[in-house]
Amino acid sequence: MQRKTIEAYSLRTIDWFDDKIFDWNSAGTQYSENGEKTQLHKYHFGFDCDGSITSENGEYVLIYQKLGTKGLLLKNGELLREINRSYYQSSVYEFPAIFFSFKNRTYLAHCPFGYNQIDFEDVETGEIITNKSERDPQDFFHSRLEVSKDNKHLISKGWFWHPFDSIELFNIEECIAEPKLLDQGKSIPEVTSEICSASFIDNNQILVCASNEEPLDDENEEPIPPGHIAIWNIETNEISHSAKINGEFGNIFAIDDKICWDLYNYPKIIDLKSGEVIDKMEEIDSGKQGSSIIHHLSDLPKIAFNKKTKQIAIAKNNTIEILKQ
Repeated sequence: MQRKTIEAYSLRTIDWFDDKIFDWNSAGTQYSENGEKTQLHKYHFGFDCDGSITSENGEYVLIYQKLGTKGLLLKNGELLREINRSYYQSSVYEFPAIFFSFKNRTYLAHCPFGYNQIDFEDVETGEIITNKSERDPQDFFHSRLEVSKDNKHLISKGWFWHPFDSIELFNIEECIAEPKLLDQGKSIPEVTSEICSASFIDNNQILVCASNEEPLDDENEEPIPPGHIAIWNIETNEISHSAKINGEFGNIFAIDDKICWDLYNYPKIIDLKSGEVIDKMEEIDSGKQGSSIIHHLSDLPKIAFNKKTKQIAIAKNNTIEILKQ
């Protein structure tokens, strides 16, 4: 594992774009791996936020409160409009939002009308194209949204009462054509274990991680038993490579179909076939997040994953640690 440490100043948010780290809330301050710092925009926003996401082309940014109801949508560093979510349990779990591209336009997937209803908003115009009267969403708290590299699929890594972590999968094009498909996503077949974390490996495979909680159905053989990781092929709807994780876990990011990051407590690299920790850096605090529910965790570091290079950035106390396998 390779490590590089960068000193930052008044760090508010972190995200990757063009293989550099940006604090968009601080006038688009750019941090390069060589230590150079550049301010790209004019405005610092008087907004207490700790999360940010960036569109594929870098034109749009959302800065938001992970445990709040408010976000600011920016275009080239200037405020475009405010974004909101329901108050309900907003102080408990992470704000759900992600950008995606469809037919050369940028959309924001988020939950403007209810904790349980994902909608797609045209970022430039503000039109919410999935807001239809016949919507009837199920009782699921959407969070930690992620989109596949080809912009075809969306996963929500959220939870339902009591609480119990789970994930749901959506085909973006099909949901645009028929918004009611957003009311209940596709689940992993026959799995009743609590899925606390997940990550796209590629366009057709999702790495999933089951917590140590007892499954909802403990009378049948579980395809992904508690404490295991596995690969869900969303094209064939099959599960493979189920392996017990040997050690603490709960916050995974796929590197490829052989290894992944896990950032529960400290950064580590896990072998997907054996479940063994093959590398680790225990001196770096990466928090104890193992769910979208984070209200009980204090002083969480900021974490950003570079899907292109598979690097991890961890920011705390105005220091950014950049890790590479």
